[in-house]
Amino acid sequence: MMNCIAVDDEPLALELLVDNISKIPFLNLVATCPNPFEAIEVLKEKPVDLIFLDIQMPGISGVQFLEATRPNQMVIFITAYEKYALDGYNLDVVDYLLKPVAFDRFMKAATKAYDLFSLKNKSTQTETAPDYIFINSEYNLIKVNLFDILYVEGLKDYVKIYIEGQSRPILSRMNIKAIEEKLPSTGFLRVHKSFIIATGKITSIRKNRIKIGEVEVPLSDNFKDELMKYVHPSNL
Repeated sequence: MMNCIAVDDEPLALELLVDNISKIPFLNLVATCPNPFEAIEVLKEKPVDLIFLDIQMPGISGVQFLEATRPNQMVIFITAYEKYALDGYNLDVVDYLLKPVAFDRFMKAATKAYDLFSLKNKSTQTETAPDYIFINSEYNLIKVNLFDILYVEGLKDYVKIYIEGQSRPILSRMNIKAIEEKLPSTGFLRVHKSFIIATGKITSIRKNRIKIGEVEVPLSDNFKDELMKYVHPSNL
């Protein structure tokens, strides 16, 4: 889970922000703040990973807050004004959202922050890597257990993730390269420009076809050497 706070002086905007946060399974809202001064106090007392920050606020703006405090937390700007976009870039914020924010755009920004959060923690944590990933599908974030994945099929700007025990695949708007980067290198292997397989689910291999359960997946010559390394007798 990623701890976050929401900072906005407009009650309605803050309410909508809280509602969006509540729909994201990996976000844990620890506080709401009507101004940056309260946010500073929260940051002193509670562990926070991400700040959703309005810009145009009385007393001190979101930009001034960042320039003055330089917090260690990631920041996503949420504002009604495009003119601050350059400030966001210079302050290295994760994303810049314009009000009113559509939920799918909000989810994309939150996922970007989560990916950065996970990448950062990989180098500092000694725990076992998570055995699941989150996938955007039909305006929802779906938790997918890695062990349940059979194979992934790429369809231009979409991928189909086939899950054991499910008749319908999970459809997600991303390309095959993006899902390949999400999956751990151990246990998953690219075998074709359009297919990634779970190596533990292989039933048999014959010429340029890989059988996974009752389904046959094509094997490209470009990826055959990597597959042969996996199935070489020395590795069995």
